[in-house]
Amino acid sequence: MARQLRMVRPNLEDLPALELPAGYGMRTYRKGDEAHWARIISDSFGGRERTAQDTENEITGRDVFIPDGFYFATHREVPVGTACAWRQSVDEKEVGYVHMVGVVAEHTGHKLGKWVSLAVLVYFRDNGFKCSMLDTDDFRIPAIKTYLNLGFIPVYVEEGQPERWSDIFESLKLPQPSAQIANVTETLSEELWSKVSS
Repeated sequence: MARQLRMVRPNLEDLPALELPAGYGMRTYRKGDEAHWARIISDSFGGRERTAQDTENEITGRDVFIPDGFYFATHREVPVGTACAWRQSVDEKEVGYVHMVGVVAEHTGHKLGKWVSLAVLVYFRDNGFKCSMLDTDDFRIPAIKTYLNLGFIPVYVEEGQPERWSDIFESLKLPQPSAQIANVTETLSEELWSKVSS
């Protein structure tokens, strides 16, 4: 099975201002949010229905979990979007991982995916991380567009990915990203590149 597509923001400089649309708020994790996360992810990802226990198994019960980096976009105080600041290991302090970005269907169209992802990037910047990465799927075109707008750049981590990215950029009617990709590999130190490409 082909791996997901990898995107990297090679630095955390020049992040845009976080400007939520009217009627929406942003907050971090509170105990009891497990059910909210399960509802948001079930709705936005489809597939199996997740439960609060799944949230604990996948997020809040893991040793790399960062409560202050677990964001929720809210509407009338109810969480409707989420993204999580994640690490590949407990000791990781340089490469932040934007994890499980989701928005419930009835609140799409307000760029909430962008704002929760940006909140995670701001968290990483403010906590001394050097760059950020994420994984996504070929069919998540709106999400990929959001990540490109936030300064993420595709990187190739498996054979066949140049062609997959080429198809995506063609469907977005954007110039092919090969020069940007080459620039990422030159910009990052060898150590950082080995982390984001593994």
